[in-house]
Amino acid sequence: MNPAPIIAPVATDLLKAELVQEHFLRDTNHSGNKLYIVDNQCAPNVLREIGRLREIAFRAGGGGTGKEADLDAYDLDAAFGYKQLVLWDPEEECIVGGYRFVPCDEVLYDRFGQPLMPSSHLFHFTKHFLNGDFLHTIELSRSFIRPEYQSTEMGSKSLYALDNLMDGLGTLISLYKGRMEYFFGKMTIYPSFPEKALQMLLYFLRKHFGSWMTDINNRTGRLVVPKNPIKISFSKEWGKLFTENNFRDDYVILKREIRKLGANIPPLVNTYMNLSPTMKSFGAGINDEFGDVIEAGILIKFDEIHHEKLLRHLLRH
Repeated sequence: MNPAPIIAPVATDLLKAELVQEHFLRDTNHSGNKLYIVDNQCAPNVLREIGRLREIAFRAGGGGTGKEADLDAYDLDAAFGYKQLVLWDPEEECIVGGYRFVPCDEVLYDRFGQPLMPSSHLFHFTKHFLNGDFLHTIELSRSFIRPEYQSTEMGSKSLYALDNLMDGLGTLISLYKGRMEYFFGKMTIYPSFPEKALQMLLYFLRKHFGSWMTDINNRTGRLVVPKNPIKISFSKEWGKLFTENNFRDDYVILKREIRKLGANIPPLVNTYMNLSPTMKSFGAGINDEFGDVIEAGILIKFDEIHHEKLLRHLLRH
């Protein structure tokens, strides 16, 4: 089925009328951009533009919903509790990127006791997790940067776009300190990523961040289980290739070998892997509702993020 034509851009005046001081979060540390937190109830025009930009960005990567805008019930229905972290360029007067997020102590549940979340389409959450650390977790989803800011087209604005979004996550840590302790999210890998590179990356994630039989505090029991996991090929080739005992040295090998295949580690995957030495990865599945992209579940504990990363992205006074 051919994808629907994407909706027209939302008028700038309508966006500016909703991105007001009441919803302002902070200035970014670089590039002079601004961060806001909104939802569909206070900023319906901003949500419409987010849906348009997300669909453009995800289609450009080889994914997307195929709809005229990437908006669903989690974006539009207040009952689900989701908010949008919005990155705004005041010079160009446009939305650069964003995240969708929800504190997991606010989510709804289905009749089977599973949380009603975008991640639930791909992952089963165990009672061990739901009755414990889940209630202190923020779910992140639908991260995007508009295509113009993914190239060198916007100069330093492009260089710092992803960094600016990390400033937003740093500030969420400050806002929810004492109530939330973790980020749970999905790392997206597009179908165009070479199969050999995918197997290499999944093997690497399992070796250095795998958490199949214990949770983040080393308690017995599983946390998150892919419903239809991608099988990881435990080729002898990978064991011979990734021979180092530490992440840094094996990471150098991973980058080198993936580049040999004409690809690069996806930017957000790269960012998350370098954010915390104790990040937990739960395997990956194919998202058949989003252009058959591959998504790997991860969990990151706030106070185990690299200190220099926290200093870089936490709100500066």
